[in-house]
Amino acid sequence: MKVETSSLYVHIPFCASKCYYCDFNSYVSTSDVMDRYLDGLDRELEAVSAAYLHKPLQTVFFGGGTPTIFDARQSERMMEMLHRHFKMADGVEISVESNPGTVDLEKLRVLKDGGVNRLSFGVQSFDNDLLVKLGRLHDRDAVYRSWELARQAGFQSINLDLMFGLPGQTVETLEGTLKALIELGPEHVSAYSLKVEEGTPFYTWYERGKLILPHEDEEVQMYHLVMDTFRANGYDMYEISNYAKPGHRSRHNQVYWRNEPYMATGSGAHGYVDGVRYVNQKDVPQYISTTVSGERPVTETEAIDEAIQREDTMILGLRLIEGVTFERFRARHGTEMLDVFAAPIRKYEARGLLTVDETGVRLTEQGIFLANEVFAEFLGAGE
Repeated sequence: MKVETSSLYVHIPFCASKCYYCDFNSYVSTSDVMDRYLDGLDRELEAVSAAYLHKPLQTVFFGGGTPTIFDARQSERMMEMLHRHFKMADGVEISVESNPGTVDLEKLRVLKDGGVNRLSFGVQSFDNDLLVKLGRLHDRDAVYRSWELARQAGFQSINLDLMFGLPGQTVETLEGTLKALIELGPEHVSAYSLKVEEGTPFYTWYERGKLILPHEDEEVQMYHLVMDTFRANGYDMYEISNYAKPGHRSRHNQVYWRNEPYMATGSGAHGYVDGVRYVNQKDVPQYISTTVSGERPVTETEAIDEAIQREDTMILGLRLIEGVTFERFRARHGTEMLDVFAAPIRKYEARGLLTVDETGVRLTEQGIFLANEVFAEFLGAGE
């Protein structure tokens, strides 16, 4: 069944350097390759707009990589292409990921004029020593300079990404970062614990015993500190890793957590439309060659059957602090949540990790810390 979607993800795979922990599809490249990439992206945006039933877009997310590695001319072209191929809804949320030190006032004004109304800076820490250990190119001062430029350009909705559980990090150094972040006063914060992913330098060092991470108990203490700090300073914890001031929740990310459809373009991008997940070519030269010739760069498609869609609705939806409502599950799947998932729900309700009331199911405070264990119980349970 064809379903109208109103969300679009655009992947820009270029970075100034590769961070030691990063397993995202990102590359260091040159300006002429970036221009060729935009040639291909232009053709793909046109093809995707024609391929899927969609309404004027409610959310657009330019992720990466580092989309703000483009210069002002390339940034202007990127926004022009978006508006040429898609209509925007009134009040559309258009987000762009960025790294401190990759923006200037001209570029930011170009993005703002192109409709971007939400910036996301990958800050990760305000501790310069930790930033070096992560392989980040920016330092604390670059965060402040980029922040000032973003405010000067008129951005009123800014997210800062934060990481904890880092090598050499202590609760005390995290406190310093949180204090500096709160003083800036971003409208949104995403705070994630470090995950050591295969294929990264961190993974190699970890396997060799050369990456010393905080003890699990200390990481839990850090998570408590993060939650308590943001809640005490006017932020609503609306997802297990995300905090927002009133009116500034990420609308685009909620599309993912609610298991709703979204189109995706760019090398390595993952889309989900009409019950089918698709993946684009990761290799940038291949992606450019395919798209410039007018073909879609899709390398994998998977039709998601109803049982797995139900599981995804629970696993993704339980990341939200509000959880999954009975009404939303019924509207999406045409069946009752407790008819499908009574066993895992009752098991973790009895253990105090899930709360069940008249509206739906959600993680308890204790359940937030054991979320992955709870999620795993829903795998294979959607029959």
